[in-house]
Amino acid sequence: MADINVKLVKSLIGSKEDQIATAHALGLRKIGDISKQPNNPQTQGKVKKISHLIEVTEA
Repeated sequence: MADINVKLVKSLIGSKEDQIATAHALGLRKIGDISKQPNNPQTQGKVKKISHLIEVTEA
């Protein structure tokens, strides 16, 4: 499978604890952080949970 790049574009301040934990699990801590992740069902679930905070591109 191909990889995807996940970039945090909005602040985690004011987000729910589980959304913050999901962002941290993807390796995103500050605005502008980019993480390369495998494109699998587990990652897609994480992306869907915080889709309003991130941008996703193909790697």
